[in-house]
Amino acid sequence: MREILEEKKAQNIVVLDVREQSSITDYYVVVSGMSGPHLKALYGDVQHQLKQDDIQCYRRSGNSDGGWLVLDYFDVIIHMFLPESREFYAIESLWDHVDRIA
Repeated sequence: MREILEEKKAQNIVVLDVREQSSITDYYVVVSGMSGPHLKALYGDVQHQLKQDDIQCYRRSGNSDGGWLVLDYFDVIIHMFLPESREFYAIESLWDHVDRIA
C-alpha cells in the first residue's frame, strides 16, 4: 500500500502501528495530497490496486473538496488529507505514543 501511495506522489506518509492500543484496526496510514484532484487520484488508485489484489474496502468516506478522505480495510485505515486539513485535525497527535513504521 505504501508503494502505491509513494508512486502516486502522496506526501508525508506516516504509518502508525496501533495494534496494542486499538481494537478497531491494526494500522493507521496518514498521507497528504497536494490538491483536491490529487486526493481523488490517490483515493481511486489505492482502491483500484487493492481490488486487483483481491483486497476489498469495507467503508469509504469523505470528499476530496472537503480535504479529507478515508478508506477502511479493517486491518488498515487510510486517512488522506489536504495539508491544511491534516494540520487542523491533527489525528496523528492522538497516536504520539505509538510506533511509527518507516
